Amino acid sequence: MVDSAASLRSMALKVYSPSLLYAVGLGAVTPVIAISARDRGASIATAALVVTLVGLGSLVSNVPAALLTNRVGERIAMVAAGGWAAAGLALGLFDSALPLFAVGVTMLGMAGAVFNLARQSYLAEAVPVAYRARAMSTLGGVMRIGVFAGPFIATLAMGWWGTAGAYWVGVAAMLMALAVCFAIPELPSRRDGRAAPEPPAASLWAVARNNRKVLGGVGLGVVCLSAVRASRQIVLPLWGEQLGLDAGTIALVYGLSGALDMLVFYPAGRVMDLRGRVWVAVPCLVIMAVAMALLPLASGLAMFSAVAVLLGFGNGIGSGIVMTLGADYAPANDRARFLGVWRLMADAGAMGGPVLLSGTLAVATLGIGIWGIAGVAALGAGLFAYFIPRSGLKRIGAP
Repeated sequence: MVDSAASLRSMALKVYSPSLLYAVGLGAVTPVIAISARDRGASIATAALVVTLVGLGSLVSNVPAALLTNRVGERIAMVAAGGWAAAGLALGLFDSALPLFAVGVTMLGMAGAVFNLARQSYLAEAVPVAYRARAMSTLGGVMRIGVFAGPFIATLAMGWWGTAGAYWVGVAAMLMALAVCFAIPELPSRRDGRAAPEPPAASLWAVARNNRKVLGGVGLGVVCLSAVRASRQIVLPLWGEQLGLDAGTIALVYGLSGALDMLVFYPAGRVMDLRGRVWVAVPCLVIMAVAMALLPLASGLAMFSAVAVLLGFGNGIGSGIVMTLGADYAPANDRARFLGVWRLMADAGAMGGPVLLSGTLAVATLGIGIWGIAGVAALGAGLFAYFIPRSGLKRIGAP
């Protein structure tokens, strides 16, 4: 257990570097998954489906990830996830058939579920509550930086080896993350043998029942936040295209939004630690709701860019909020299983947002669809404002 900000910084190399490496690997391959599927004979629709297998693999693996982490410990779970991700990405190095490549993409999502849950559980115990939000926000910021840098590194590699270069970068980054995870100190509870024994799968539903007030309040707010974040990545390019902007301009605006997203994570974490989670959680969704509401009104590049930057700022100040809230509400003696359910809800929101947007677009205009997502953001802000305490970390329903 660390006991000061200085010792928290001293953990950075061991705790954050695996996450940075993992994010670089993920960012390197994400832009080329659809292209790789097309190279293997997939139609455009099938290629889009293959891309969604990353999210699907994560969604269906959250509960098994909780069981695995509870049984073997956070450090070993992260090691295993790095190896599994590298194995999945290795299938992209060869001229494998489309079904086998799809299996590899699914493996990447499965590994992400294990890695993300294990690192969140590790930090929840290793970092004092007074520094928790800053630790989680920094973790979210590190992941953003890695995903942002990954495509640029992959571009250099693809100059030598073509599309396979992106997968070489991905495999190398995952194996490096695996190696660094071996150097992470084991948690005291694991060293002392105080970790809970592996529970039967049915007890996960008991965890959900026992925490139904949290999951039905703050948890639903997390679902809304995840839905808005996932939809944000879709609506910006689509609206830019509707304005008649070329792909390069849209990419530049998207990059500016992402750059601001990366710059504000630490101040937001500090506010959460000093003032309370609600002072970041609610503004995060309010700002994104306003930005989403303004986006269909953008009729030119200047306003489109301003809205994109506002959207990036809103998302950026919420860096790590899902992980922080999960760590706050997780029972100390049942952390991994609770976080498995928590991440399941977050992933369900991340998949549900684009589905809701797609369904709306089937019967209405893009502007109406974007306003629908703005409504989801407003709903999430209301849930956070009502259920998250104004200060302190008191659990909902706790005596």
